[in-house]
Amino acid sequence: MDNIKEKEREELHKTIWKIAEELRGSVDGWDFKQYVLGLLFYRFISENVENYANKIQQEYGIKNFEYKNITDALAENGREQLIEEKGFYIRPSELFCNVRKNAKNNKDLNITINKIFKNIENSSKGHKSEKDVKGLFDDFNVNDNKLGATVEERNAHLVKMLDAIGSLKLGDYKENTIDAFGDAYEYLMTMYASSAGKSGGEFFTPQEVGELLARITLIGKTEINKVYDPACGSGSLLLKFAKVLGEVNVKKGYYGQEINLTTYNLARINMFLHDINYTKFDIARGDTLTNPKHWDYEPFDAIVSNPPYSTRWAGKSDPTLINDERFSPAGILAPESKADLAFTMHMLHWLSEQGTAAIVQFPGVLYRGGAEQKIRKYMVDNNFVDAVIQLPSDLFFGTSISTCILVLKKNKNNNDILFIDASKEFVRSTNKNKLSDENISNILKLIVNRQEIEGKSTVVSNDIVSNSCYNLSVSSYLKIIDNEPKIDIETLNNNIKKIVAKQHQIRVELDQIISEIEGNYYE
Repeated sequence: MDNIKEKEREELHKTIWKIAEELRGSVDGWDFKQYVLGLLFYRFISENVENYANKIQQEYGIKNFEYKNITDALAENGREQLIEEKGFYIRPSELFCNVRKNAKNNKDLNITINKIFKNIENSSKGHKSEKDVKGLFDDFNVNDNKLGATVEERNAHLVKMLDAIGSLKLGDYKENTIDAFGDAYEYLMTMYASSAGKSGGEFFTPQEVGELLARITLIGKTEINKVYDPACGSGSLLLKFAKVLGEVNVKKGYYGQEINLTTYNLARINMFLHDINYTKFDIARGDTLTNPKHWDYEPFDAIVSNPPYSTRWAGKSDPTLINDERFSPAGILAPESKADLAFTMHMLHWLSEQGTAAIVQFPGVLYRGGAEQKIRKYMVDNNFVDAVIQLPSDLFFGTSISTCILVLKKNKNNNDILFIDASKEFVRSTNKNKLSDENISNILKLIVNRQEIEGKSTVVSNDIVSNSCYNLSVSSYLKIIDNEPKIDIETLNNNIKKIVAKQHQIRVELDQIISEIEGNYYE
């Protein structure tokens, strides 16, 4: 399976790199990312609408029906049914394949694409899907000078991108072993995050880490009611549940909130790409900590998140927050400069009695004193902490730090905490570490077995953690086995001295030879 994944990724990355090479110096990297993602999305939804329309007509007995070949006037008969099912409508003439086919000869290509995107968004107006579709193409500006100084230049770039993305062999994106859109986003982020001056961790979680988080919350379950991510970014963590369980086994849907406009749009796009019906997801925009949008939907049976590390928040500067029912049980607010545990308390409050939360945490959160120690005290004393997992270093783009996963539950039947050292569970892929299927399986087995395994896992009573100042660092309770060869410093120093002496001798001999050669030359 890992080999298949890498082949699909390689094909995707080659195409993106090809586009980048063709437009090098023409389109700024960060803006280029938006164009590639926008056109990928346009292709995906076009094919989705086309496939749905073809299937419906073929079920009615109209064999060889091709939606892309019929007139816009004829297609209008199915407009309402398409909007009801998909949330939006695309005319046959405005499908990706038809626009691409005529692109080279279309002197008004930029105007055409801009009009199509507006038509797609406007098709949902007055329908239940309006909120979910509005603004999906806001980041795709075909008339921006960043795409080219003249209309001709912009259109030439658009033709190249349409051709490259149109030639990409994606098949049915639901059947791909990778999340093609998520992987394209991740690859583009890796290519261009430096030019945006942003941390990669702010935008995406590696797909394999996302799968591990989802599988942790699903241990012993074959279906789930509702899943939630309070800092959902591009929505990839939520969508892992559809991949792992199958979309029909996520009964009541996917809920997320995101403060960044671009990633908020990407999260909604991602839902449509995975054929999640607009009635089964609710992605909201705003600050989760001070203005949470899903009070009417909590509690949630599964919560997964990779909240921003050490970000600032209102904290004690807002006197109302200490009385907020999400934060008040701990009796103290997370520091204003470190909102990590504010997100954690929010998730804990919205977690159902039978649910599980798996949260990526910055290491300092697990051992720092002050307010963070008091919040950990609340969680441990009330027996909410189920496990702490040390992840390998260098998994996340933008940081090489070894992060951890904090697992929370409200229905524990024991009074202890499982600590796992998974720092060696990785494979090296290009310039980053990754979790293979085997690595994920190994970690899940340790969670399920909940046993003492030397160097890998240990179970510690809450009382011991309490006596250790509520320190939740894995290394405090589990001796980390170092498989690296031990270095004898004294022997190393002696060897270095011998090497230095040898080098000196060689230099002396070389100088002597050169001197003799020069002497013979001048004679």
